Amino acid sequence: CILATIWCILATIWCILATIWCILATIWCILATIWCILATIWCILATIWCILATIWCILATIWCILAAIWCILATIWCILATIWCLSSCFTLPGAASAALPFMVTPAVTALLQALQKNANLCRDYSKKIDSSSVALENIRNIGISAHIDSGKTTLTERILYYTGRIDTMHEVRGKDGVGAVMDSMELERLRGITIQSAATYTMWKDVNINIIDTPGHVDFTVEVERALRVLDGAVLVLCSVGGVQSQTLTVNRQMKRYNVPVLAFINKLDRMGANPERVLRQLRSKLGHNAAFVQFPIGLESECKGVVDIIREKAIYFEGNAGDVMREEEVPEELQEQLQKLKHDLIEAVSNADEAIGEMFLEEKTPSTEELMAGIKRAVLTRSLTPVFVGTALKNKGVQPLLDGILQYLPHPGEVSNKGIKGTDDGKEETFLLNSERSGRLPFIGLAFKLEAGKFGQLTYVRCYQGHFRKGENLYNTRTGKKVRVARLAQMHSNNMEDINEAFAGDIVALFGVDCASGDTFTSIPKSKISMESMYIPDPVISMSIQPIDRKNMDSFSKACGRFTREDPTYRIHYDDDCKETIASGMGELHLEIYGQRMAREYNCPVQMGKPKVAFRETISEPIQFDYLHKKQTGGAGQYARVIGVIEPLPPHKNTQLEFKNESLGTAVPSQYSPGTHKGFLAFCQKGMLTGHKVVGVKFRLLDGAYHSVDSSEFAFFQAAQGAMRDTFEVGNWSVLEPIMAVEITGPEEYQGLIITHMNRRSGVITGTDSSEGWFTINAEVPLNLMFGYSTDLRTCTQGKGEYSMEYSRYAPATPETMQQLVADHDTARLEAEQQMGGSKKKGAKR
Repeated sequence: CILATIWCILATIWCILATIWCILATIWCILATIWCILATIWCILATIWCILATIWCILATIWCILAAIWCILATIWCILATIWCLSSCFTLPGAASAALPFMVTPAVTALLQALQKNANLCRDYSKKIDSSSVALENIRNIGISAHIDSGKTTLTERILYYTGRIDTMHEVRGKDGVGAVMDSMELERLRGITIQSAATYTMWKDVNINIIDTPGHVDFTVEVERALRVLDGAVLVLCSVGGVQSQTLTVNRQMKRYNVPVLAFINKLDRMGANPERVLRQLRSKLGHNAAFVQFPIGLESECKGVVDIIREKAIYFEGNAGDVMREEEVPEELQEQLQKLKHDLIEAVSNADEAIGEMFLEEKTPSTEELMAGIKRAVLTRSLTPVFVGTALKNKGVQPLLDGILQYLPHPGEVSNKGIKGTDDGKEETFLLNSERSGRLPFIGLAFKLEAGKFGQLTYVRCYQGHFRKGENLYNTRTGKKVRVARLAQMHSNNMEDINEAFAGDIVALFGVDCASGDTFTSIPKSKISMESMYIPDPVISMSIQPIDRKNMDSFSKACGRFTREDPTYRIHYDDDCKETIASGMGELHLEIYGQRMAREYNCPVQMGKPKVAFRETISEPIQFDYLHKKQTGGAGQYARVIGVIEPLPPHKNTQLEFKNESLGTAVPSQYSPGTHKGFLAFCQKGMLTGHKVVGVKFRLLDGAYHSVDSSEFAFFQAAQGAMRDTFEVGNWSVLEPIMAVEITGPEEYQGLIITHMNRRSGVITGTDSSEGWFTINAEVPLNLMFGYSTDLRTCTQGKGEYSMEYSRYAPATPETMQQLVADHDTARLEAEQQMGGSKKKGAKR
């Protein structure tokens, strides 16, 4: 735009000079005409010649006048073009074109509008997508996931720019303060991190790509979980310096859980210490991937110039200010040996995953480019191969080939087997395969995977798996059986929406004003027993007391709690009767802190967070037999129930679960009373007697019992189960479990010994160490209760150079000191509560 502006200014100056020249020429012609007339009078013999010359001069005069008019119009056109270029530079498209009809002739207006249309053709292409005209084969639903600060959002920003979805690129922590498009929340732009997943869509080479950008912090892992649940493929972004890190392991487990095909993209080749070969080795050793390069870089760090396409044997260079000019050349001679070695490794990796390529490899045949690409895709679909792309999103290199790889190797919705669950008349469930045909021939089935209260109201993100539906039609929530009307239907671009009229299988859309929960299934069939498998929701690992600073804001506080708990299943709020406090539970300190700040910003309700509370658990250490009789007679029908059995611990891998099994024989405990016993067991496990925390890792085996034909009831057996559990607490050997976190610490090697000392002080167990180019990585398992405030300690001892991340690993027995402290605190709280109750009773008696 700046070059076009300069050109227009120069053209304007040229036209003004041309106009002056034409005026001077006109004057000259007039003088020549006078001279000819005088010459006619002066020379009769030259009269004929002069008359002809006069006619020529008159015609020349008319021509010059017309040229002057043309130059004036050209000047006006250049001025308007200059205004349009300036408005484009300051992102005000359409301002100049809107004023054209009132300023110039229709012909000039049409010319200028045509030029503007051609200039913006590539930008408008991705903004006008008609879902009904997109074939199933031309759809990709992908997610971009990675560890913290691996460049996910920056990569998404480049993808949107190169596909024409946005006009300008902004950095996550850019100096302009604008921030990335996908970081729409104010806190995201302020902190430079992604807090919630954001959806968008774009076009690349006639293929519609739906993209979900996910957070990297373990505190927001549910955003990754539900995104991967509804996606057909994913791009795993890795830092070329950090490599495979703790959250990378978590994301990899989530992809494996939902069987999501994946491509790897090694980012940040421009960073000091970039080593893509080491990252590839970590992909193979730590994640167990059959990974192979399909590209390798031309230079590293500041010398990174481009990438080499191993399959096509071409060197690709990225030029221009934004890297949008791709230039292909033959691979330089000094890289030929590396190319042939990596291509042999690629073919060998594909042969281990694909039968057709494997046969050619055994026969020592070299597959063609098309055969190799087809083999890679077949292997990717079965998750038996992970192609590795390379680049640097920040420096605008390697993004376009990654887009080509997404189109080439990741599946479209028709290549993924999505299954639904259908309830039968006998109470059983059976699975069936969903048909992703983009037509209205089959009933609609979709999954609500995310709720969000945005500026447009309550949004429900839905992945369409089968059939299609239109705006204004009715859908049915299979969980509640309620009928809902789709009043508004849209596709989302970050926090902006674009209305559409219908949605087909394979689309990701947003519904407005639909009352549902995350994980609900919608269908067009009334009273349907069809459902989709819901996503996995991890349990919270940390709790803190929370209350508004000003009691007048209780209404806003209640609204915020209701909204956030609906949007995020891992953020839970409950009232503790013992502590008389409102408790917020989540996945980490950052998780709870972010929601506290959102309450202050979005609801004008500042809150005060108390000391973090860890989600301890209670369990039994050895089997205990019980024989409990619940008998109560108060006149009329009484209560009678007897339960005999064993309470025993579950294996370590099940120490967060509860199991109940009725092993009684005959009619000792009738089947109608078994649910009551089960409910009594579960109700008691909500709060243990040792420390007041939940009871887990216990199996309740009901071996025998007794009942009364008149006095027995389900409630009686409910009470009997609770009484049996109380008895086992008095005589059993109970212990406390605490959450153990997998911690990854990175820092300069000179601080490694000090960090290990800190881990030992916090009862940590070192599980692995690694070092590379002056930096170390320590993996350890540390009790969450001892990790509070560690970020400050780490920054202090490493002079701000160290960083760490942690995620939930498992529950393990707490140390004796921790257990004694918890028991003492619980006993103290119980005595204080009893004293308060006694005091209130005495006051009532006096009154």
